[in-house]
Amino acid sequence: MFNDIGLPEVIALVVLAVLVFGPDKLPQVIQDVARTIRKIREFSDSAKQDIRNELGPEFKDFEFEDLNPKTFIRKQLDSDELGLKEIRNGFDLKKEMAEVGEAVHTVGDVRDDAPSSSGGSSGGRIDMTKGPDLEKRPEQSEQPAKEIPPPFDTDAT
Repeated sequence: MFNDIGLPEVIALVVLAVLVFGPDKLPQVIQDVARTIRKIREFSDSAKQDIRNELGPEFKDFEFEDLNPKTFIRKQLDSDELGLKEIRNGFDLKKEMAEVGEAVHTVGDVRDDAPSSSGGSSGGRIDMTKGPDLEKRPEQSEQPAKEIPPPFDTDAT
């Protein structure tokens, strides 16, 4: 419950308690707080036991901590009845995405390097870089236009 309280915080609380209640009343306050915490725990334990008795023998292994969704899911995934660990360990998402990205870039490079057999159109594709030479600029005529593949977005797939 208080996992993140360190030594400086405890010392600060003790000093604050001494200042607020005084050294003569502090032992009585500590006893009262301890008694209250003990009563709350006893009430909670008896309520849990009553609920278990009412649910019957089918729920003898029932834990109230399982009602927390995170705990329930973690417990179900750790039981591994469906073989999820094997699937999780056999699938490396980064590796798969790198392979897909490399395949996409390789296919794009092969299409760029393929010779066109039918006078400017390759396999039914229309090459938009080769059009009529109506307004040819000098820098376009000296260097052939290279088709740049679109960026591969791994999150979109």
